[in-house]
Amino acid sequence: MARNSIESRTRTIVFIFVVFGLCSFFYLLGVWQRSGFGRGDSIAAVVNEQTKCVLLPNLNFETHHSASDLPNDTGSTEVKTFKPCDAQYTDYTPCEEQKRAMTFPRDKMIYRERHCPPEKEKLYCMVPAPKGYVAPFPWPKSRDYVHYANVPHKSLTVEKAIQNWVHYEGNVFRFPGGGTQFPQGADKYIEHLASVIPIANGKVRTALDTGCGVASLGAYLLKKNVLTMSFAPRDNHEAQVQFALERGVPAYIGVLGSMKLSFPSRVFDMAHCSRCLIPWSGNDGMYMMEVDRVLRPGGYWVLSGPPIGWKIHYKGWQRTKDDLQNEQRKIEQFAELLCWNKISEKDGIAIWRKRLNDKSCPMKQENPKVHKCELENDSDVWYKKMEVCVTPLPEVKSVTEVAGGQLEPFPNRLSSVPPRIGHGSVPGLSAQSFLEDNKLWQKRVGAYKKINDLLDTGRYRNIMDMNAGLGSFAAALESTKLWVMNVIPTIADTSNLGVIYERGLIGMYHDWCEGFSTYPRTYDLIHANTVFSLYENRCKTEDLLLEMDRILRPEGAVIIRDKVDVLVKLEKMANAMRWKTRLADHEGGPHVPEKILFAVKQYWTVESKSS
Repeated sequence: MARNSIESRTRTIVFIFVVFGLCSFFYLLGVWQRSGFGRGDSIAAVVNEQTKCVLLPNLNFETHHSASDLPNDTGSTEVKTFKPCDAQYTDYTPCEEQKRAMTFPRDKMIYRERHCPPEKEKLYCMVPAPKGYVAPFPWPKSRDYVHYANVPHKSLTVEKAIQNWVHYEGNVFRFPGGGTQFPQGADKYIEHLASVIPIANGKVRTALDTGCGVASLGAYLLKKNVLTMSFAPRDNHEAQVQFALERGVPAYIGVLGSMKLSFPSRVFDMAHCSRCLIPWSGNDGMYMMEVDRVLRPGGYWVLSGPPIGWKIHYKGWQRTKDDLQNEQRKIEQFAELLCWNKISEKDGIAIWRKRLNDKSCPMKQENPKVHKCELENDSDVWYKKMEVCVTPLPEVKSVTEVAGGQLEPFPNRLSSVPPRIGHGSVPGLSAQSFLEDNKLWQKRVGAYKKINDLLDTGRYRNIMDMNAGLGSFAAALESTKLWVMNVIPTIADTSNLGVIYERGLIGMYHDWCEGFSTYPRTYDLIHANTVFSLYENRCKTEDLLLEMDRILRPEGAVIIRDKVDVLVKLEKMANAMRWKTRLADHEGGPHVPEKILFAVKQYWTVESKSS
């Protein structure tokens, strides 16, 4: 038996040396081949495929770079411990705090817009989850049920009791799919829209719901494969957007006020307002002009509720006929100036369609009341004032041509070359580079799944990509089980958000030195590609990490891709925030200096902060 044991160990040692030798040989062969001195690339490729290195048992998966390899002793930096915030901050939203908001003017809803704290007022602590917090229900059950412990606010169940928004039942909230303007349910309401708008055939993929409430329209449009960006202000209707995200529906805290929406021009197939309380007839039509800016040529605008249907409903709205009639008349006039064609008005719902191009109604566009916006860059919207002007469309050769290019129905548009790239509107990008980016991210997401095998199982419903590029990360993950908020940093060299929307995906602009417009614990997974390198020397690293921790759900996951020296520092800080981390090699191999940090936020609540 002793002899057999010795022979077995000898064979194992020989096997290890043989595998090591073969791997080394073909690695050197590959280096020589790629250097330009070698020939026979196809032969080398076949040989490499046939002799892939075998992973031996009991080998640890570790990166081949460590802190000791780095200059200036990067890995030795001391990291302070991050403490939990007080219990009063469980719903802390730094740029939409109520107390700060009340110090700003009410005019044009300025006080409901973003107002971020100065440096001296920032909270450098971890926002706690409320007592009893539990993982949300999986989709699609989450559409209809939310744990009370996760969003312990009952005001909507009282204020909207007769409107079928939300009911409190035991330890859960139930969302029956109702709304102020669709008492028969969202499905029936959507059926009415689909009788006029081609919702079912993939031509309508991206929608904007202004003043969304708890986003029931967006929740039910998902059954039609329509991805809706819903927003509502943080106002006396407590936790509207928080409910929406807890249900697994895209949403953010926002308002049509004095600033432009954080989207480029021509991105939504449909815009919607169901009794959203936005003064469309006021401000010289400015809000309708902003909708016109973000609406794609040929897109649809839906308005239901006051003043539409005023002849029947005016008594219930407690307004006079003259008042409502005058409001609708102004809306119709602004729509005419914008060259919108009214295609339906029935049962208190009016639908307009935006012009295909600026040649389709030249007389109205030359109206002296219509001022054309002077735009050097239609994606420069971050903290930019909204204007009373009409955003011009790209030039066309005929009145039937779609300005900016015709989009394919979804899902074909997901992988097709977007018109903005095909027409050369995005500097430095071509059809070939777009296809290569797609292929690269398919490979990267495939590597992610080998490390985190829950990535496409439905475990992660709300996903954020902090530096989305062309949206290829989201495209590689595309599934009815999840959705991705594609964020384009405002300091990025190029803006590709218009391209992302043309692919049938959604997203927005944001500066990561500030808090994101969402409640705490609203995302299941956050992906950060070179975000920390991008913001180096612009704001503190802990600003970004603490914001990620704030919006990440307990037991949510993080994937950070960056330079190894950045990740070694981040790993120490992440551990100080109670993240469980794992530093992994680049999918291209251990000798690539870029690495990947995987992390999971540990479960803790306001009552267990000392654990």
